[in-house]
Amino acid sequence: MTGSEAPPSFRLAYVPGVTPSKWVRIWNERLPDVPLTLVQVSAIEAPDTLRDGGADAGLVRIPADRGGLAAIPLYTETTVVVVPKDHLVAAVDEVSTADLADEIVLHPLDDTLDWEALPGRPAFERPATTADAIELVAAGIGVLVVPQSLARLHHRKDLTYRPVTDAPASRVALSWPEADPTPDLVEHFIGIVRGRTVNSTRGPQRGTQDAKGGSRGAAAGKAAAGRNGRGGASGGKGGTAKNGAGKGGTAKGGRGAGPAKGARTAKGAKGGRRRP
Repeated sequence: MTGSEAPPSFRLAYVPGVTPSKWVRIWNERLPDVPLTLVQVSAIEAPDTLRDGGADAGLVRIPADRGGLAAIPLYTETTVVVVPKDHLVAAVDEVSTADLADEIVLHPLDDTLDWEALPGRPAFERPATTADAIELVAAGIGVLVVPQSLARLHHRKDLTYRPVTDAPASRVALSWPEADPTPDLVEHFIGIVRGRTVNSTRGPQRGTQDAKGGSRGAAAGKAAAGRNGRGGASGGKGGTAKNGAGKGGTAKGGRGAGPAKGARTAKGAKGGRRRP
């Protein structure tokens, strides 16, 4: 790396209600030398933040404006209605949109639910944000239908929530700017959220040099076995154990290619000398 090159880093945008802590922890364990910076953005701002280079990838809600962005859906959230604790809805386990027909249902400008028709009666004006709508619910102005994580995020002692069985659901996705090829660090984070192990994850990994060294050691052992049957096999085996081809990186290079082929070569050479 020259003096003008910046060290590698990764910026992850995330929208309210999404908790990236598990994936961040795994990232820090696997790539401790590549800092991950969290960038909190609103659900509306998230697509433009990714397109404009404000983050390398983001945990966003869909549907969203996905022009120029790739996305992998991760999970779907339960949709709930937030009401005061003394509201009639609080007395039941779940409701349908028809049960909200007589309610004023608040519809904030940052809502990401894909409504064909909003249930209930519309408010006089739309709140600017979900947080503003929560305040209106607490004031008894109306009720609010949101993904469950947002109801938890804006929890208040005087409010509660119940599932809405037939409301649209919000999906959370990992999204990033479309590119060919996908950047290595993005590929690595994709592997983390998909549950890939450290050995199967694409992108930069620790121990890369050891893995290459192990492969070269195994190849050298194989070449030696070809030149000298018995001695070469012994050298291949010893190289695997002492040089750490098995330990340092790939099992294929260290333990598969070297010892297995070397052992068969040695057996054949030994048998050839003793055959009458």
